[in-house]
Amino acid sequence: MKTISHFLKMKIAGGIAMVADMTGKSKLCQQIEENVSWLAQFGVDEKEGVTRLLYTEQWNAAQKALEEKMKGLHLKTYYDDVGNLFGRLQGTGSEQQVILTGSHIDTVINGGKYDGAFGVVAGIIALQYLYAHYGSPTKTLEVVSLCEEEGSRFPLTYWGSGNMNGLHSKSDAKHVINKEGVKLDDAMKQLNFGKGLHSEPYRTDIASFIELHIEQGKQLEMSRCDIGIVSSIVGQKRFTVSVKGESNHAGTTPMNIRKDAFYVSCKLAKAFIELSEKYHNALYVTVGKITLSPNAPNVIPGYVEFTVDIRHHEYEVLQEAEREMKEIIKRTAGDLEVNIDCWMDEKPVAMSEELSELSKIISSEKNISSRELVSGAGHDSQVFGRRVPTCLLFVPSQDGISHSPKEFTKGEQLEKGVKVLIELLYKLAY
Repeated sequence: MKTISHFLKMKIAGGIAMVADMTGKSKLCQQIEENVSWLAQFGVDEKEGVTRLLYTEQWNAAQKALEEKMKGLHLKTYYDDVGNLFGRLQGTGSEQQVILTGSHIDTVINGGKYDGAFGVVAGIIALQYLYAHYGSPTKTLEVVSLCEEEGSRFPLTYWGSGNMNGLHSKSDAKHVINKEGVKLDDAMKQLNFGKGLHSEPYRTDIASFIELHIEQGKQLEMSRCDIGIVSSIVGQKRFTVSVKGESNHAGTTPMNIRKDAFYVSCKLAKAFIELSEKYHNALYVTVGKITLSPNAPNVIPGYVEFTVDIRHHEYEVLQEAEREMKEIIKRTAGDLEVNIDCWMDEKPVAMSEELSELSKIISSEKNISSRELVSGAGHDSQVFGRRVPTCLLFVPSQDGISHSPKEFTKGEQLEKGVKVLIELLYKLAY
């Protein structure tokens, strides 16, 4: 087992002035690629992916290494009491509000090296570049390495940004236990967070939040655009549908008198998915986890339970889709008992029109192609976006692959994203 001290002895990539290689890539491009790869060392797994889960040794080593890197770049570092790490570039003006950029440090199990991590690296490089070229800003800039977003180790998401914005509180950790029986509160306190040793995570001084992220989809690649300017993050509803029929012998029960819970479930699933066509395929419908009982090859299923995930950028559409799903159940259930339970109801979150327009102008000025799009995946920006002006920018994901070791974005595309981020922060803070 590698120790944290071992991790911290790994090479910390240097500053802007790197020696160009033979590929013709710019120094900035090389710096971004090297830093992304450097950060991926913390949690590299046996399947050539990255597994860096909240409050694990790998996670802690990554945060400590990022802290050391920030310190070497004229940034004042500090943690809050849930483990979010900040690097601060103090402004010269009297205004106390902070312009914040960054993303999350945690990964899914066997994930890629860009999701979340790129936004953290980009924020550090942007602040380094701005200080090197323009000195101290008028308004204070901070980069954050958010402690958690994915929900991979514990059954909750946005623990880092949620504590900063009032979605979660530290006391919630006492009631969250993962499948291994580990309590979130214990894991947090084992690393000396949650004990009042650091600043409280809830913030009232954030003026705006800027997140640079990989798209995790194919829209940018298909349209051959370099920057995605997110107008909104979709809302989500998730349901569990239970279908109660009657188990019976597969060889002696006539087809016309069966109460087959699986057959009815299939008809429901098909009808739910086909709802998307009514909304021009902008309503995303996914039938995911399914269990059936008794789950035997020669027994008619008597009970089935399955989940449905629906997403759209207009909450009214989600409401209407839920109503239609219930109507479909009434028409389809017959003499079987069908129940539907909505256990997630997240409203869409709009990004700042002003910051989005500024990003569009910057992209145009730099001859970087851009387009507006809706994010079908959740991000920390949706937590910040409920309280402060927020801007979410995407760079392309090759083949739309994410949450996988195959996750990849070309260095030149990463560089274009960082250039837009640098200019946006410059216009806001200098």
